[in-house]
Amino acid sequence: MTLEHSEAGLPEVDTSHPLTAGAPVRTEAPTFTELGVREEIVRALAEAGIERTFAIQELTLPIALAGDDVIGQARTGTGKTLGFGVPLLQRIVTPADGVPQALVVVPTRELCLQVTHDITDAGKYLGVRVEAIYGGRPYEPQIASLRKGVDVVVGTPGRLLDLAEQRHLVLGKVRNLVLDEADEMLDLGFLPDIERILRMVPDERQTMLFSATMPGPIIKLARTFLNQPTHIRAEENDAGAIHERTKQFVYRAHSLDKAELIARVLQSRDRGLTMIFTKTKRTAQKISDDLVERGFASAAVHGDLGQGAREQALRAFRAGKVDVLVATDVAARGIDVEGVTHVINYQCPEDEKTYVHRIGRTGRAGREGVAVTLVDWDEETRWKGISDALGLNIPEAVETYSTSDHLFTDLDIATDTTGRLPASQRTRAGLAAEVEEDLSGGKKSRNRRTGRSGRTGSSAATTSSRPAGQSQPGDDGEESESKPRRKRSRTRTRGGVSQGEAAPAEESQASSGDDLVADAIVF
Repeated sequence: MTLEHSEAGLPEVDTSHPLTAGAPVRTEAPTFTELGVREEIVRALAEAGIERTFAIQELTLPIALAGDDVIGQARTGTGKTLGFGVPLLQRIVTPADGVPQALVVVPTRELCLQVTHDITDAGKYLGVRVEAIYGGRPYEPQIASLRKGVDVVVGTPGRLLDLAEQRHLVLGKVRNLVLDEADEMLDLGFLPDIERILRMVPDERQTMLFSATMPGPIIKLARTFLNQPTHIRAEENDAGAIHERTKQFVYRAHSLDKAELIARVLQSRDRGLTMIFTKTKRTAQKISDDLVERGFASAAVHGDLGQGAREQALRAFRAGKVDVLVATDVAARGIDVEGVTHVINYQCPEDEKTYVHRIGRTGRAGREGVAVTLVDWDEETRWKGISDALGLNIPEAVETYSTSDHLFTDLDIATDTTGRLPASQRTRAGLAAEVEEDLSGGKKSRNRRTGRSGRTGSSAATTSSRPAGQSQPGDDGEESESKPRRKRSRTRTRGGVSQGEAAPAEESQASSGDDLVADAIVF
């Protein structure tokens, strides 16, 4: 483990959960009490089975608790959340006036919820109010929470910036700022938003930046906005980029046989929760639907799903109601779920960084894991590049079919396993057992054209495109129903003679037709 301190706080070049106890930590690691953490926080952590620190926490806490700026560089799954969460909670003053004292900026909605959950649990005896602020949900409930008073805000850059510019989120009293997964925010194009947020918070503050890698733009960001930070790398000197406890298997598979192959992998002995990663949203949904048809408890997480459906799937996965989560790379970071034993790359990742992020969902916090990567014929060159870059010494994928003997041997699969899960093993409740939260704020309606249930009210896209706190006509279904219809005045003639007496009946028929047209358009 190394710790560096310099004026810049960074080397010139890149050196690259639910709150529960992880695998056994080093018995010589200090406890949170020994490092000076408040008794209320120690008690909350102890109830979750957490008493001794991981490496990143052991190095970070003494510096962060003293109020100094910190750059933490560590692989995913090493306990970074408590590395910044505990010092942040330690410096919160309660009771307070409800203006945020701490701000945590994260790249994804999933990570936002995860960090919020962990900080809330660790600070439950302090009376700290923590609020998650992210897109995909209506503005109004988040604004209402901010008005009631919040001590710690955890959020994604876009929504944070929106609310701050509309002056619903006040950043003038932020004394502690955390940038988590900074390299991921760079990849997602959030760096300009981050810089704008950093210019909104007071200069007199403590800033902690956490990142798995340190590309040039992140180094520049740290040099500009951090004050003589201490740079911490919580790795052994000879540690590689890949979790050493993750067994990695790489197979060259035929696209028409992948479904059968995966169905057998999912019946490996002692398999726990499993994540399958795909390149496209359509593929993710297709695989999940196919697995459900084969008897597996599966759910999908991808960009075509609404936020309510995504959170439903994640809750079901965390609760064990489904044990297979099929996701695009939007979920490669931010999902810290205990008990993930297997990760399957349905297609070869684009590069070594994506590969590391994907398989980092398993082998976390000292546990062992299994990573299976399926490589198509046209992806062999790309895989060789990943293997060479990471020093995996697996330059070629082994040609593998769902009936190949080595597949069963490698992954400890019973020889009589088929492509369907036996009825006796279908013990999970499934996605339907987890209720989907209605985030629209509207009423359920029946779509007359498709026959499927829908919801009136604004979609996430509509909500985010208008000023916060401002409703559009028909958002709640009331204005469109209560607004009186404009009567049409018609004067008809027949042979030059006015037909006014006949107009009411004809107008009634016309109005009826107009009603049908309106109902067909407004859903």
